[in-house]
Amino acid sequence: MADKIQNAYESSKSIYDDVLTQGNIFSKLYIMLFWSGTNDNDIARKVLSYIPNDFSGKLLDVPVGTAVFTQRKWIALKDAHITCLDYSMDMLKQAKKRFDGYAHIQCIHGDVSNLKLKDESYGIVVSMNGFHAFPDKKKAFQETWRVLKPGGTFIGCFYIRGKSKRTDWLVNHILSKKGWFSPPFQTENELKDILKKMYKQMDIHIDGSMVYFCCTK
Repeated sequence: MADKIQNAYESSKSIYDDVLTQGNIFSKLYIMLFWSGTNDNDIARKVLSYIPNDFSGKLLDVPVGTAVFTQRKWIALKDAHITCLDYSMDMLKQAKKRFDGYAHIQCIHGDVSNLKLKDESYGIVVSMNGFHAFPDKKKAFQETWRVLKPGGTFIGCFYIRGKSKRTDWLVNHILSKKGWFSPPFQTENELKDILKKMYKQMDIHIDGSMVYFCCTK
């Protein structure tokens, strides 16, 4: 399954950023037709707004993808120590190009279900558009919680099922079969139950079939 996911994202490298950022008319039509017009650019801005502009601790970004949404924010956090991690070597290569020359940002290869990172070592863990692709979501939730310091924040966004029949059909019949998404997928209530057991505070919002949130450990 992991290799299928990696191959899927490598094969989509030429269109990945355009689809996420709605960079052309075809990606805009795709978003309107299958994602009810949900704007990933707006969601990304809301997710990143949870992170203070003067943050100076350690931050983990998993998966970093191509860093199309995070590049400007991470570069601006000059007093922070940022680790960008991805399982896809191609995505990681593109992120490295964006962060070349910035000593406070490190890009490493890794698996979210088995992070080679110390317990309680990060003040912020960010996961944008990742959990719907992770094959072992239970371990991903456990690992992101494990490396987060008490009082730290877990911030993210991803697809949830049950909000749109059209989106759910797309995810189940195309995106999952191609390897871009990996079942099972949580509903809103199932996700809330998971997060409530792990975090003491939650701020959760739904935008179409996407959820974005900020939780405090």
